[in-house]
Amino acid sequence: MLGATCGEAAFKMNVPKDVVDGNPYAEAEAFYVNPSYKTELQGSIDTSDGDVKDTLTAMMDVPSAYWIDVKSKITGNSTSSVQGILSDAASASIPPLVTLIVYDLPNRDCHAKASNGEICCIYNDDGTCDYDTDPGTCDDGLAEYATDYIDPFAEVLSEFDGVVPIVLIIEPDSLANMATNMAETHCANSATAYEAGIPYAIETLKTACPSCQLYMDAAHGGWLGWEDGYTSFVSLVKDLGISTYLRGFATNVANYQTIGIQCASDVDCILGPGTDDPCCDDPCDLLSQWNRANNEMNYVSIMKSAMESAISGFEPHFIIDSGRNGVADMRSDCANWCNARGAGVGFVPTTDTNNPTNVDAYFWLKTPGESDGCTEYIPDPSDPTGMTKGDACARYDSMCGSTDSIGSASGEPYSPEAGAWFDYQIKMLASNAVLYSDDDTVVTDDTAEGDDTAEGDDTAEGDDTAEGDDSTGDCADLYAQCGGIGWDGATECCEGTCTSSGDYYSQCTPSAVA
Repeated sequence: MLGATCGEAAFKMNVPKDVVDGNPYAEAEAFYVNPSYKTELQGSIDTSDGDVKDTLTAMMDVPSAYWIDVKSKITGNSTSSVQGILSDAASASIPPLVTLIVYDLPNRDCHAKASNGEICCIYNDDGTCDYDTDPGTCDDGLAEYATDYIDPFAEVLSEFDGVVPIVLIIEPDSLANMATNMAETHCANSATAYEAGIPYAIETLKTACPSCQLYMDAAHGGWLGWEDGYTSFVSLVKDLGISTYLRGFATNVANYQTIGIQCASDVDCILGPGTDDPCCDDPCDLLSQWNRANNEMNYVSIMKSAMESAISGFEPHFIIDSGRNGVADMRSDCANWCNARGAGVGFVPTTDTNNPTNVDAYFWLKTPGESDGCTEYIPDPSDPTGMTKGDACARYDSMCGSTDSIGSASGEPYSPEAGAWFDYQIKMLASNAVLYSDDDTVVTDDTAEGDDTAEGDDTAEGDDTAEGDDSTGDCADLYAQCGGIGWDGATECCEGTCTSSGDYYSQCTPSAVA
């Protein structure tokens, strides 16, 4: 019987006394662990020893989300499908909470090749998406998304509404790409698909399953933490009219940003006071770029405040992906998101968060051990070590060849395609794991939210004087912003050199440093 594989979900969450009503992770009595994950993990346990083996064994009953990234994963009897997973969960004496990732928009993930999807506005001859041609309204792609993906997904969910507790994470990276990457042709040509597809998915799924709790993906602080980034994102949420269907937002999905500690309202990590407070720890050097989202707790606080200010009556709650952020400072450049070398498994899922009013849970949304994307060549399947070069990878993304990515250094294996089990990576993640927090700080709304200076009023985050932008518009002062996606200010430096710090921010730095 399938229910036997569910194992009655032995994992239990620690629930704090001040948890917010309606938190699905606090209300759940059990959590689903997919049998396929346990099988993959067992294979890595069998070839491990010492502390790594002990950590992997401890992870065996830890729940994580399951990604529904192709149409074929919706129906079926096996636990590789939505229908099979929910049937398995429903067979348990206490049906466990199931977390699913909804992830198959037309022209999916327009800014990254490693995770491009199967539904397209316009198809190339080989079946891949033609991102270079303007599709107009993307009618064909949206019809396929509705008919072959969302509608059958909703039908399956409706069978288990009120029977199995279900959380849905909606379309990672989609709205974030709309907020920041519309200057790029691939994303500009995907905008109509996202604008129509996301509201359709959210309304259809929530209507079919009223008991389901939906969290829209909201990227992370290193992507949307600048004022122009999060304000653009908030405007999209408002304009699309989706807030009434949402419990809130999911951050850091499939990324490595540190959770950190939320700053109290009397701390300003850039201007002071309190720049030496632990909440100002900044492993990605975001504060020097006038990004106050130096950790995910601060990012959540900023995003929540902006949402509540813009959308009347909306009080969003958040979940943070803690699957692989156990190490904060392992990357030379935090823009490098693919199979980061030196990363570690993060906190096991818990509702005992740094601010339970804001954050419902830390949860493993990206299953530790699943690859972010392939190296230029995939590993030869006949070699279990992954050290033998196989075929060229059709979905190779240059970010998976970054200096911080596994496979770019001598002695490392080739990386498999996105979503495939990566034995070398899971053992590395286990060796660097930080499964439990040793910090019991709890921030409340009274001490952490609502202060304009700390969280983004014009003086602190958006004022030209504070950021150093030259008021004449002719040139930008030293250490001021001089470029980046969406930037419309000065692009020449009065002094020094305009140095890129990623797609979204360039800064005038002394010529000797640049």
